[in-house]
Amino acid sequence: MKPPSHIAPNVFIERILTLELVRVTERAAVAAARLRGRGDEKAADQAAVDAMRRELNRLGIDGTVVIGEGERDKAPMLFIGERVGNGSGPKVDIAVDPLEGTTLCAKDMPGSIAVMAMAEGGTLLAAPDVYMNKIAVGPGYPTGVVDLDASATDNIHALAKAKGVAPSEITTLILDRPRHHDLIAEVRATGAAVRLISDGDIAGVIYTTDPARTGIDLYLGIGAAPEGVIAAGALRCIGGQMQGRLVLDTEEKRERALGMGVKDPNKKYDVGELASGDVIVAATGVTDSALTAGVKFGPEVIETETVVYRSATGTVRKIAAEHREWAKFHLD
Repeated sequence: MKPPSHIAPNVFIERILTLELVRVTERAAVAAARLRGRGDEKAADQAAVDAMRRELNRLGIDGTVVIGEGERDKAPMLFIGERVGNGSGPKVDIAVDPLEGTTLCAKDMPGSIAVMAMAEGGTLLAAPDVYMNKIAVGPGYPTGVVDLDASATDNIHALAKAKGVAPSEITTLILDRPRHHDLIAEVRATGAAVRLISDGDIAGVIYTTDPARTGIDLYLGIGAAPEGVIAAGALRCIGGQMQGRLVLDTEEKRERALGMGVKDPNKKYDVGELASGDVIVAATGVTDSALTAGVKFGPEVIETETVVYRSATGTVRKIAAEHREWAKFHLD
């Protein structure tokens, strides 16, 4: 199907696909939520992957997965390079994390989401499945207020000055990993607070978009590169800032990155280079978090909550849905 001549491609994508994208993440979230607290990360992740893939292939798109569960030999479904959709619509890039926070879901802890991004074809960075060093802040600050190449100390002082507060009023979110031991110590030495998370890299970056609600001003540290691209898509939608650099510390990683089009292994990407063009990001809660409520199962209704970001219009939508048919037929 081609858009009518009087409808611009971006508008056509929004009108036809935004709510359909929500349906994709809703299905994945419900499928994973059925396995909350069961202690089986792989089963929950697979359930989310299967549900997301089924819904994606019902969409009127010609999609290519540029951020997926991994390379083809490591991911039987939603692998990088996989074609999705029924092929009838616009060419789009797809970035997915069917279950971010698999451990959180398996332990029924806060912060697990089903998330994906869709963008015009060729506009999402095809990041290899490696680490990325990241820094992110929300909207409302001067361009370049923080910089990946500056020290944590300098970044916190610069952000505090821009916000008009003391460094002690800044809260930084960091993944709780041994590799961040020195980073955590440096941040705390400035007087700033550190909130540690065990998982949830995408949500962690997105938390910076609404400090009044989440309490997070700054994201720092090394996390997964694919998740960085998805998070960058959300930040672009509301004017946040992010920089990232791939951690290509072996020849094998550099070769993989080169094969995916990364010519400069030391390049510092800004948010617009990670996710350019028209980007739509949808995230549905699996468990409760500061971002969304988790899935709620009732005898006749399944409730979901999804947040949707779109860069072309700068809109953020919160969609609370009640699914009666899903509850009736126990669909996942």
